[in-house]
This record gives sequence, structure tokens and C-alpha cells, in this order.
Amino acid sequence: MGYYIQKGSKGYWSTIAALFLGSFVTFALLYCFQPLIPVFSSSYGIAPSMASLSISLTTASMAIAMLFMSSFSDLKGRKSLMVISLVGSTGLTLILPFVENFYLLLFLRVLQGILIAGYPAIAMTYIQEEFDPAITGTVMGIFVSGNSIGGLLGRLIVSTVSDFYSWQVAIGCIGIICGGISLWFFIKLPLSKNFKTKNTSWRQLIAKFRENLQCGELICFYLIAFCIMGSFVALYNYVEYPLIAPPYSLSQTVVGFIFVIYLCGTFSSIFLGKIADKHGAERVLLFSLFLMLVGVLITLFMPLMMKIFGIAVFTFGFFGSHSIASSCVVKVLPHGKVQSSALYLLFYYVGSSFLGALGGEFLLWYGWKGVVFLISIAISIAMVISLLLILRKTKNKYSYKSNKYTITFAKNP
Repeated sequence: MGYYIQKGSKGYWSTIAALFLGSFVTFALLYCFQPLIPVFSSSYGIAPSMASLSISLTTASMAIAMLFMSSFSDLKGRKSLMVISLVGSTGLTLILPFVENFYLLLFLRVLQGILIAGYPAIAMTYIQEEFDPAITGTVMGIFVSGNSIGGLLGRLIVSTVSDFYSWQVAIGCIGIICGGISLWFFIKLPLSKNFKTKNTSWRQLIAKFRENLQCGELICFYLIAFCIMGSFVALYNYVEYPLIAPPYSLSQTVVGFIFVIYLCGTFSSIFLGKIADKHGAERVLLFSLFLMLVGVLITLFMPLMMKIFGIAVFTFGFFGSHSIASSCVVKVLPHGKVQSSALYLLFYYVGSSFLGALGGEFLLWYGWKGVVFLISIAISIAMVISLLLILRKTKNKYSYKSNKYTITFAKNP
């Protein structure tokens, strides 16, 4: 039996704090460029879709790299790769303010995405291995909360500092903050005590991925992940454009505080998750998607408070649907769960990259209404897929009951 970190034991809270702050760093670095998309459009004289590549290319490279990071850590260990991930991605952040060429900036952001991938992919495995199984759910919840807090504060700091100084100063501030946290992480996180080297061949790994991709139910959840994350990023990428323009003419600082709406996602993921346990995941997933659709349509109204309310409803539905869908993928097949989660995240972040960039073209085509149209189409597709999952499950349940009845009837003529 391995040595587990117990609740209340020495190092318990410092280890959790290190994991939380590591999660904070990865998502602060990943999304701190989102408020700068309009700034890049203006500074470099480029289209919104091109400016949004500072986010899209990073998430795409991270998604692809995450497929292999967990398997790589099976050979090289957990803590060392997590430290490399945090320190390396932070180091690149400190270089970015000195880059004047936008294409070079994009190249460095791609490298940053590959480095960032090492932390979330490995940290979840570290939690499962090192903590008492009775408390891993709690630890995982704290770890995941670092995602939203990091993404939120990263955006707020950059939008506020860039409003008063420049985007270079703002990104430099994020780099310095994350550098200090990364050093603290290196000092405080204990070395793995339950890690054992595993030598999985590429053939075995590819076979597990192939099995997941041949499962129709999993494909449905992967496509839903693509649609919801792509829609979410498209909305937050481009909602700044109408808000900083007349008749609202909001400052970067004020617009940045709209990201505080993220906090309602912490509540919705727990609330809708509990409802899903009672009434069925697929049905609550469909309801969550419906909330996303209603929310984005509300943003078409002109009053500012209506737009903010619509964003809040959309965000509430997004976090609920993501929480439900991500929990479902690991229950479909009895094995290959790591690969199921990895593929879900691949589709999730590829959707972020593709629809996040495509939204810029729809913004140029028809303004904010064009972005809403794109998001509405993506969510409608996800709703149809979700409905198919409900019908499939209902059909299987009915078929099971029918077969059971037939057998009973045969035994009692």
C-alpha cells in the first residue's frame, strides 16, 4: 500500500495550495491575451480573426500536446515535468513584451501552449496517485477552481494595466507574478511517492485512442465539447468590440470586469451536476445547452444590462454543460478513461481555436449579430446531438424492458 497524503496531515494544505496556484498560472498565461485582441487589431492593423490567433493557436497546440503529456510523464516522473511546464511557459511570457513582430509572437504562443499542456495533464494524475482516495474529489475541485480564478484574474490584470500603460507592461506583470508562483510551487510540492515508471508502447496508446474514436456515444460528447467551448471563446473573444464602441464606449478596465461573470460558472457546475445525478445527465445537458442559446440571443438586445445578463445566462449554461459532458466521457467505456478525457479535451480546445478564430470573420461580416449567428448554429448542433443521446438512451432502456418482459412471458405461458 502506498503512502497517501491524508487530510490534515503535514504538508496537506501546502500541497493543495501548490496545485491550486499551478492551475492558476496555467490558465492565467493561457487566457491573459484575450482582452488584448482589440488592442492587437488596432496596434498591428490586422483583422479580429488574425488577432484572435494569439489565443486560438495557443489552445490548439496545448490540446494536441495534452494527448501525449500524461504518457510521457509515465516515463519521466510527475513533479519535474510540471515544474518545466510552469517555469518554461512563464519564461516565454517574460520574453513576449519585447517581441515587435506579430507572427513571431504567434510562434512563441504556440510553444507556450505546448509547455502549458504539461501541467493540467500531469497534475490530475499526481492528485489521483498521491492523495488519499477518500479526498481526491475535494482536492480535484480545489484544483479545478484554480482554472477559473487564474483565467479571471489574468484577464482582469491585463485589461486594467494595459488601459493605463501598455499591453507589454501588462503581460510583463503577469509574467513576474506567475514566475514567483512557479518558484513557490517548485519549493512546496512534494516529490511523488507512489509514482512507478510505466512503459506503454506507442502501438498500445494508439490502439486505445482508436477504440475511443470508434465509439459513437463518445463521438457525440466530443462534438458537443467542440461546439460549447468554441462558442464560449467566440463570445468572450469578440464581445469587447461592441462594448468599447459607441453607444457604450466602455474602457478596457470596465470591459475586463465583465469576466467576473465567470464566477457564476463555479455555482452552475455544482448545481446542475447535482440535478443531473437526479434527473439524468443527458436531459440536464440539453437544458444547459438551451440556456447557452437563450443567453447568447439575449445579448442582441441593446440595453447594456441586458447584454450582461445574457452573457451571465450563457456562462451559467456553459459551465454546467461542460461539467456534465466531461464527467460522462469517463463512464462510457470500462477502460481507456485517460484517453477518453484526453480526446474530450482535444475536441474542446480545437473547438476553442477554430470557432474562436472563425468568429472574427463573422464579426467583420455582420458585426455582433454575425458572432451571435455563428454561436447559435454551433449550440443548435450540440442540442441536436444531445437530443440524439437522450433518444438513444431511451430506446436502449425500452429495448431492455421489452426483452425482459418477453423472457418473463415465455417462462409463464
